[in-house]
Amino acid sequence: MLLDLQKLSRSFGRVQALRDVTLRLETGTVGLVGNNGAGKSTLLKILLGLLPASSGSGTILDCDIRHTGLKLRGRIGYMPESAAMVPLLKGVEYVALSGDLYGMPYRDARRRAHEVLNYVGLGELRYRQLDEYSLGNLQRLKLAAALVHDPELLLLDEPTNGLDPAGRQSMLRLLEDLIAETGKSLILCTHVLKDVEQLCQQVVVLHQGTVAKSGPIEQMTRAADNRFEIQWRDANSDFLHKFRDSGGHVLRGPGPSGSATLVALPESWDTRQLFALAAECRTVITRLREDDEDLERLFLRLTEVPGVTP
Repeated sequence: MLLDLQKLSRSFGRVQALRDVTLRLETGTVGLVGNNGAGKSTLLKILLGLLPASSGSGTILDCDIRHTGLKLRGRIGYMPESAAMVPLLKGVEYVALSGDLYGMPYRDARRRAHEVLNYVGLGELRYRQLDEYSLGNLQRLKLAAALVHDPELLLLDEPTNGLDPAGRQSMLRLLEDLIAETGKSLILCTHVLKDVEQLCQQVVVLHQGTVAKSGPIEQMTRAADNRFEIQWRDANSDFLHKFRDSGGHVLRGPGPSGSATLVALPESWDTRQLFALAAECRTVITRLREDDEDLERLFLRLTEVPGVTP
């Protein structure tokens, strides 16, 4: 088991950052997504032992998050969103220092620093001072620091933040290769949903400090039950009115006659009842397609972004 949290909460004064977070996740790759202020970074810091929970309990890698921060230090690699750089250090010195902080012996930390810098493509820059690194190379350097002690689990906070499209794809390919070669588990905290779709098997959607939904991406984004995109013509005013009265929901639209509208059928219906209602209202349905919901539309629906129709 990668993660097992029970009613985990965290407050900062009157601000409730996390509220009764309950999660069970298997080992593998997990996307942690949410709007700004949803509690993503707070949750990561609790998992790392950098912040105590206000209430609740849980385990990560079968270790109690309340009492085993030091034991977990050698099993988890953390790539922070902020630069977290030490001025005047060279690249290899920074990565070796990270090894020291993770509890590695001095010689092992320095040997591994050279190895992981080669792995992330920074071998030729290892003796360059940190203030001479580009943003893309700084991101790779932070990843090398998270990998130096060969952890079981990586916690990555916005690893593609600030990168141009080429740099973002380069980082994603590096992470894809790392996962394929090592089989490490990974929790990717990001607001870029396409990164999650590319890298992760599972997703957790946080909204206002609570878990809106979690589970395998493939299951969560498959064709939604009883959700259809429809088009029609010659509709009179009774069609959608009677559809709603029957327990149906209009999720997008309605637009003018002939435009596509997204609907959810009543729970007991199949498409036969929809066509029967259309015939009763002298409406001709010209298109009927199951709704395949991608991660972005799922996210918008769950977090109810104002002014955006999922």
